[in-house]
This record gives sequence, C-alpha cells and structure tokens, in this order.
Amino acid sequence: MNSPRPYPYLVTGAAGFIGARFVESCNRQKIPVISVDETPLFSSRPEHDQIDYGLIVGRENLWDWLETHTPQIGAIIHLGAITDTRETNLDQLNFFNLLYSQRLWECATRHSIPLLYASSAATYGDGKLGYDDDEGLIPQLLPLNAYGDSKQKFDCWALDQERLGNHPPLWSGFKFFNVYGFGERHKDFMSSVVLHAYDQIQASGRVTLFKSHKAGIADGHQKRDFIAVEDVVEALHFAAKKPIQRGIYNLGTGEARTFLDLVRAVFSALGRPEKIEFIDTPEILREKYQYFTEAKMQRFIAQGYSRPLRSLEAGVEEYVRRLKKAQST
Repeated sequence: MNSPRPYPYLVTGAAGFIGARFVESCNRQKIPVISVDETPLFSSRPEHDQIDYGLIVGRENLWDWLETHTPQIGAIIHLGAITDTRETNLDQLNFFNLLYSQRLWECATRHSIPLLYASSAATYGDGKLGYDDDEGLIPQLLPLNAYGDSKQKFDCWALDQERLGNHPPLWSGFKFFNVYGFGERHKDFMSSVVLHAYDQIQASGRVTLFKSHKAGIADGHQKRDFIAVEDVVEALHFAAKKPIQRGIYNLGTGEARTFLDLVRAVFSALGRPEKIEFIDTPEILREKYQYFTEAKMQRFIAQGYSRPLRSLEAGVEEYVRRLKKAQST
C-alpha cells in the first residue's frame, strides 16, 4: 500500500506476539509505524528490546489521539485482542475483541483508512463444516470457546456492515491458524507447543503431550495447521501493499501436521534424543479441544500470493536458533 501519509501503518497490539514481529519487520523495511498497546508493555518484555516502535500511543489514549491524527495514517493493522482461549469473562472479550474492533472499523470507515484485522481459526469450532473461508459459510460456524465466539461475532458484524455500505475503502480479515515463533513467551500457557517443548527439553530432556481422548486418533496424532510468525507477517505485508480484494481469508500453511511432528522437530533442532510422555488432557479443555485444523488457502493464493511458506521443520529450527541466541545474551 503506497501511501503518502507519514505513517503507513498504525499497528494495534504492537507489544504483543504477532504485533511486535510485524513492527520488527517494518523496522527492517524502514517503514515508519505508530504502535498502539498498553503503555507498560512496551518496556516490560525483554524479547522485544531491540524493536523500534516508532511513535507509541497508549491504548488508553488511542481514541483521543485519533481525533486529530487520522490524516497521518496510511492503514490500520489491527492485531490487538484478548487471545486466551480459556478466557470466560464475556464482558472483557466483548469489550476488547468486539466493541474495540467495531470502533476501529468505524474510524477507518469515517476517515477512509484501509483496515486489516486478525480473526482466528478458533471460529471453525470442531471443524464439522470444514476449514473453507467461503464467506457464505461464516454465519454457520460454531466456535468451541468464548474467544472464538468473540472473533466470529466481529467477522459476522463486518460482513453485515459491508452489506449496509458502511465499511473502509479497503478491508480484510485473516483467520490465523496455529502461529508459533519468537517473542511469545509472555503468553505463558497460551504460547505455542514449540516453546513449551523447548523449555521442557532444556529442563528435563523430555516433553509431555496431551493424550488423545477421541476414538480413532492416536496419542500425539492430533493435527493442527502450524504456521511460522514470519510467514504470517510476510502475508500481512503482501495484503496491505498490493492491496488484496476485500474479504475474510484463512492464513495458515494449508497442511495439517501432528503434535508429534512438531515436538520431534524441536528435539532435532536441539540435537537431543526424543523422550515423549503423554498426559491426560485437562477436563476443562477436553470438550473444547480442536483435534484437526487445516486452512484452505486457495482464496488467498488467488490474490497473487505465491511466496513459499516455511516447512514445520524449517520454521521450528529457525525459532529454536533464535531462542538459543536470546538465552545466551
């Protein structure tokens, strides 16, 4: 997106996992950014110390700031959200994942600013309807948790607003599948299995994985579409710069891999022998557990995106290399 405005991107969730990696990529490309998040987070995450966040706007001050500064913004990259799939506080989820997103949409519409936002593969629920990002199917999806439901509600609202003629000049949402990569340690329990496996192997030489509680699926053979954060960031840049046509798109690799594949890649990257134990999936998670996800990527590819994606093994090796480097400094 070639914009004459002084700040091509305003990035929400800029101190978060994907947001920080997006800003970091802007640093490499010398793209000025406006970074939005809770102010204390910009200085409390050591993994992000080398990032130049550009102009920082505290999330609490964003709306006042936008009143007079929207002419400076080329596009809004909305990555901020509550992403904990265990979150049950519906008021919090409704406020941050729905109302906050609606307000940004309305601002982008009012000031003719393109908007890209993060949705989630959690909207697909148990996968009974498949993982096709055909927008006609979106209202029928049944997420398994409140987080997924909050993302689903915004997707449906965005499509309704478009039908009413109330939308930004360009807009696109992305259903992120299982994103892993450097800079997610602050997510704690919600960080990827790659990081958990890395920490467990370093501490004890072994990894624990959840048993399967579904007939016909062996322990460790639960499958997800794992995508490296670097590939997510590159896809977002492509979508913004081209720009792509309006709509809601899947963003994964298009290939489901097992959790066994994933942890074996971590053992390999560390040069350690495989030692894997299986434990019961916690009761609180069992009924809301996705046993399979796999993004259908044809619609996004049809927009002209042809960049090769990292294999799981290559992405994990790159991630482990960066973890080891951070650990040694």
